[in-house]
Amino acid sequence: MKTVIKGGTVVTSTEQMSADVLIDGEKVVALAAPGSHDWEAGSDKVIDASGKLVIPGGIDVHTHMELPFGGTNASDSFETGSRAAAWGGTTTIVDFAVQVKGESAMDGFEAWMQKADGNCAIDYGFHMITGDINEQTLKEMDMLVDEGVTSFKMFMAYPGVFYSTDGEIVLAMQKAAENGSTIMMHAENGIAIDVLVQQALARGETDPIYHGITRPSILEGEATHRAIRLAELTGAPLYIVHLSAAEALAEVTMARDEGMNVFAETCPQYLFLALADLGNGFEGAKYVCSPPLRPRDDGHQEFLWQGLATNDLQIVSTDHCPFCFNDHPILGTQKKLGEGDFSKIPNGMPGVEPRMELIYQGAVGEGRLNVNRWVEICSTTPAKMFGLYPQKGTIAIGSDADIVVFDPGTPRTISADSHHMNVDYSAYEGREVPGSVDTVLSRGRVIIENDAYHGAPGDGQYLRRGTSQYLI
Repeated sequence: MKTVIKGGTVVTSTEQMSADVLIDGEKVVALAAPGSHDWEAGSDKVIDASGKLVIPGGIDVHTHMELPFGGTNASDSFETGSRAAAWGGTTTIVDFAVQVKGESAMDGFEAWMQKADGNCAIDYGFHMITGDINEQTLKEMDMLVDEGVTSFKMFMAYPGVFYSTDGEIVLAMQKAAENGSTIMMHAENGIAIDVLVQQALARGETDPIYHGITRPSILEGEATHRAIRLAELTGAPLYIVHLSAAEALAEVTMARDEGMNVFAETCPQYLFLALADLGNGFEGAKYVCSPPLRPRDDGHQEFLWQGLATNDLQIVSTDHCPFCFNDHPILGTQKKLGEGDFSKIPNGMPGVEPRMELIYQGAVGEGRLNVNRWVEICSTTPAKMFGLYPQKGTIAIGSDADIVVFDPGTPRTISADSHHMNVDYSAYEGREVPGSVDTVLSRGRVIIENDAYHGAPGDGQYLRRGTSQYLI
């Protein structure tokens, strides 16, 4: 099938140009000056992108579909979550397969492959959460790299669940240095946080806002520093996930200035929301995530935007991990598991659908970043960082035709009434964004057009990722 996208402004991480795009099957096969070739005559479909931006599909490298956590499961399945991602202009997700204590990493990978197989609306890959570092796991890390899983997430938080000791982190980092994979780190000092949590509960401080107060930013900065120095010791590439705090970003910036392979992402919730959103009694449970939202007056948000401008932060992903505020019809009680005890609120927020439009607002709409940088942090660098470029992350001859037609002149109001995520609230309810997703193609097939979904479960394919293409 041949498709022509005509009359739009093609935007990549480095270029803006008026161009028509010719797609044959699943690939981009040509770009040319508008009207310079009579492609329409031989095409099966013509998309008029006049007055609109034609950008590479978004890549969200941090999602948690169907994740068991806190006594329940994330409310989005691979089917509902990947479809919602498509509605928002994201055409690739990289989710997390999970190894828990006492189980095999390969078994965890295979279980998550079964969850996703035949269900995803868009292409997908996996990172691996390695929750039990032992001799067998270290061998399996090599096996997983061969399967296209080239990044391994570890936790300095959640003692008794996913937590790894410094010694276990060193072992995994040594293996990553050998096989070329990247260590992803949830950098919060979980041991210290647990003390603060128990002290707060003992004082009767049970509301959601204390989730944020007991996870202070200094403990994210401390853990980030420690992770970086362990990476320096072992020579492993390090990627800090969901960075929220100025102290943590300062550590990443210093390491990068030293020439280390240290990278970091942040998320929309840290760029737009704040600790105060955790107030208002139990309503604040909607905003419980870890690391927590930070106090607005402490300057964290503008520091994060500055980091995106200077490339000390490379990526905006979502950490999409939704739990319903009211009871879910199938999964039952979710956020309200923590009524009377904030430490029992499932940690996570919905975000995979509005990411592209939110970051367009904060970056381009509010004049912080240009449109090329918006594409870079939401699509191109995620592809390079996690071994998918140039198959994904750009519009170029030979690349997959994962393309979004984005209308910068049609605003949209974000609301749970209109979103497609399987969760009963929006963290950005009522926010108006200045531009909106118009049409979405996944490997050359139109899946969103005219405010309708034209895809199906199973359209998405598993992506065997290479090692990072972004190392210094």
